[in-house]
Amino acid sequence: MACILHIETSTRVCSSALSLDGKIIFERCNPEDASHSASLGVYVQEAVAFARRELRPVEAVAVSAGPGSYTGLRIGVSEAKGLGYGWNIPVIALPSLKILAASVSTILPDDCYLLCPMIDARRMEVYAAIYDRQLNLIRDVQADIVDTATYEAFLAQGKVAFFGDGAEKCRAVIPSENALFLENRVPLATAMAPLAEEAFRNKDFVDTAYFEPFYLKEFQATTPKKRI
Repeated sequence: MACILHIETSTRVCSSALSLDGKIIFERCNPEDASHSASLGVYVQEAVAFARRELRPVEAVAVSAGPGSYTGLRIGVSEAKGLGYGWNIPVIALPSLKILAASVSTILPDDCYLLCPMIDARRMEVYAAIYDRQLNLIRDVQADIVDTATYEAFLAQGKVAFFGDGAEKCRAVIPSENALFLENRVPLATAMAPLAEEAFRNKDFVDTAYFEPFYLKEFQATTPKKRI
């Protein structure tokens, strides 16, 4: 039974979890807009302390690999790579959108056959992909500028669930009766466990030295707001 540490920092929510044989045995999450650099280290320390109390050595670290927040991804991947080096254990990289899809795949109505996880990319743009109920990739991740025609071909085939922090702003421009919107969904470390367990069994690891997050778009610096 593999004991795996999970790290998810691709959105405003910072979370970490520990799983044993694909089942969550420890979790920490801050659902508010917080400093990932401050929260993540504390969560990891608590998870490691829990594993030691249970006499379970951590055998791998899984990290959300993007797309998502540029800063959040850098923090999460840097932490995972540091742990991989320090503990001499493999690193597993999981797509952020697949993690998000995994969190809802078992709770959807039977007539909803496609999943469209969305991560906010500002304005009317989202990072999105299309999965089926078994989490097979139907359309690869893209940066979509959402209008009424963006997902028309998929909606013409049947019901599609839209969810994630980018979905709410799309509700008004996707008027199809086949569109199902799920609220308050973000990628979480707890949803990573079955995906990471499968990757561990298949020895699907990344090269710790050279692995980088999947940003999808180049980082764009913004001008800080002036303080009054």
